[in-house]
Amino acid sequence: MNFKKNPGLGELLRYVGELVEQGAEEHYRTMSLNYRARYTPVLRALHAGIQTVTDITASTHLTQGAISQTVGLLESDGLIARHPVNDGRKSSIQLTAAGLELVAKLEQHWVATFAAIAQLEDEISFPLREALEKTAKALEDQGFSARLTAVKNEFADEGQVNVK
Repeated sequence: MNFKKNPGLGELLRYVGELVEQGAEEHYRTMSLNYRARYTPVLRALHAGIQTVTDITASTHLTQGAISQTVGLLESDGLIARHPVNDGRKSSIQLTAAGLELVAKLEQHWVATFAAIAQLEDEISFPLREALEKTAKALEDQGFSARLTAVKNEFADEGQVNVK
């Protein structure tokens, strides 16, 4: 079997993600920004007025752990500051002056990024983001492990090789 001609889903998703991130990173360097691509969902959420890790997590497709780590990095880089809210159990996250300046530089880049994605989708004649959103929803409804178990059970019922 030629693996390159028959790549797995995870392999293709990682490869496409790497290609997108490499292109984005090249533009961050061109813009003379010391910037990590992982900052984007958090900064976009903060720019949209979202203020807590819990709310950022709810508004993205990222885990609370990933958001918390990114918030920690943003704080270390001086781009955000945390402020306790009323009951003291949560903190509000706000952009610092440096964070606001960075977001101002990135706003047009984000517009261009979404335009480039739209052009890519036109080129491949496929709504890639829509397909990925539907895929994510289907996997939230029934995880890949459950799907794999069901297929292995079907194979076993049909007398194919035991793949459990």
